[in-house]
Amino acid sequence: MKATNDAVPGVYGYFPQNNPEIGTILEKTESGPLLFTPITIGNLTFKNRIFAAPMCQYSSDNGHATDWHLVHIGSMASRGVGAICMEATSVVPEGRISPEDAGLWTDSQMEPLKRIVNFTHSQGTKIGVQLAHAGRKASTYSPWIRQKAGSRRTASKDENGWPDEVFGPSPVSWSNDFVKPKELSKDQLVKIEDAFVAAIGRCMEIGFDFIEIHSAHGYLLSSFVSPLSNVRSDDLGGQSLANRLRWPLRLIKRCREAWDKPLFVRISATDWAEGPEQENGVWKQFGIEQSKIYASEMYKLGVDLVHVSSGGNWSEQNIIIRPGIHVPFAESIKQANPKQLVGVVGLIKDPKLAEACLQEGKADVIFLARALMRNPHWPMEAAEQLGVRVKVANQYERAF
Repeated sequence: MKATNDAVPGVYGYFPQNNPEIGTILEKTESGPLLFTPITIGNLTFKNRIFAAPMCQYSSDNGHATDWHLVHIGSMASRGVGAICMEATSVVPEGRISPEDAGLWTDSQMEPLKRIVNFTHSQGTKIGVQLAHAGRKASTYSPWIRQKAGSRRTASKDENGWPDEVFGPSPVSWSNDFVKPKELSKDQLVKIEDAFVAAIGRCMEIGFDFIEIHSAHGYLLSSFVSPLSNVRSDDLGGQSLANRLRWPLRLIKRCREAWDKPLFVRISATDWAEGPEQENGVWKQFGIEQSKIYASEMYKLGVDLVHVSSGGNWSEQNIIIRPGIHVPFAESIKQANPKQLVGVVGLIKDPKLAEACLQEGKADVIFLARALMRNPHWPMEAAEQLGVRVKVANQYERAF
């Protein structure tokens, strides 16, 4: 056996080397499934197009990753996904979703992440992190604590929360049981930009392969782009789409300048609020027409891939649940930007649906979240359903 983790020899153990890499096709044909076809994004090639989406685990210790993260991420890294994006990781303490969420605002948070990155690389899998700020949805309870909290959603100081430090684009609460946020000043927004850039510097030292900027689900960037949550009167908000996009695009530009590896941005393509996106020339909510413009502007800045999700910004959202729920949105963005890369997530449980999405040019990458939590072996089972044999980890080969 060979120690594949050369970055920190002798610390994290020895792993039998997998050759070829886990999750790659063993018997290649001229018309193999796209799901298992490599894809080059920016300056990196990913072994297949099954990407693990960021999934909050609410298991960090003051922002520091724990052994839970090593096992959780490691279970996917050793089972054939092409890449893993670690969960929403806040660039400042007050930008966490909950007190138990991940952070990268201080150097002490780097070492436990290095351990995870090194193990993931030892399995031949690329790994990135989603840098985030929760905005007006910060200081909330993790799911299992929320069940005991009744109608309250904001954690108090006695519960390790920070209700007095919740900020957003405007003083508009997500719902009546959330604390009312304070409006961010322009100086505060620059400091948040600086925090993203500082976190990116740490990502370089840790060895992440890519970064995803979180601009979805009602968190800070997502709330900036929507007229439902951004009612500012200055040049960063209000009815003007250009104003609402101004700060998120400025942040993304600075992130692009600070990072020379693949850069993704996750968006919510629609708020799912009642009524049309635009009425009588007035934007009523954030939707696909604005999303296409947002994506186009990001591509101009050098973003390598837009990761399409939806919702999370409007407490009364009316989501139409169905398999591949976000595929039509991804397709629209892809059609508007045919030469650019698009990823899609959302109820893609069937490998044949995932493959059809790729074959029909509706997206370039498939992100899986809860499907992988339920079944980390999803890539192996997908290969079987699509009629190909892929490399299984040496330790698991006898099970397949």
